[in-house]
Amino acid sequence: MSADAAPMARLVLVIPLLFMVCTPAWSGAWLREKGSSFTALSVTAFKEEDVYKYKSSLYTEWGLRPKLTIGLDAEEHQDLYGHALVFARVPVADMGSAGRLAAEFGVGAHHRQYSSWAMYKATLSYGKSIQTGLGGGWINVDAALENRTHEAVIRKLDFTAGLSSGRRFDPLLQIETSYVSDRPWYWRVRPSLMYRPKTGRLTWILGAERNSADDNIGIKFGLWRSY
Repeated sequence: MSADAAPMARLVLVIPLLFMVCTPAWSGAWLREKGSSFTALSVTAFKEEDVYKYKSSLYTEWGLRPKLTIGLDAEEHQDLYGHALVFARVPVADMGSAGRLAAEFGVGAHHRQYSSWAMYKATLSYGKSIQTGLGGGWINVDAALENRTHEAVIRKLDFTAGLSSGRRFDPLLQIETSYVSDRPWYWRVRPSLMYRPKTGRLTWILGAERNSADDNIGIKFGLWRSY
């Protein structure tokens, strides 16, 4: 492994251990209260013919100040490619019942096998609490520009909706899209079920994933925890 790729590999291996020593919540347009943290860890497996492939992801954030949240976003696809990004989120506008806006700025690295490049990302997020016949919940929309320096700028538009009704089971839907000039749109859809045990502070996530580049459906398992 090259000197550039080795730090990212160590990061992806070590950070999940910290997760095991930390009530779920979503991020996007919402900032963390000062001193509070949130961590999400997941693994998604796909089967292609007789071979299983997987990807792992880690997302963690911490309220550094009342109006500043910092964090880490990392994803790895079987050591073939992945990224690690540190970011800072600040509020833009609080529109009361109409929702809120936040801006996020990130810097990190993206790798393909043993080659790596710098990576920059700017995101504008809109979030709103909602009430449905099944209980309360939220929606969040993220519009981002991502520059991986070795290729064209990627334009992203993501949507998340979920319920936080207080029941032990609640639905969650995530839709991610991205576009690079002269290439077709890429999309990824993940419907999931959130399970909250009676005791403990973990939320378990079980879902499926389908994307425009693969005919197979992946199975996702994840954990959320706030502290």
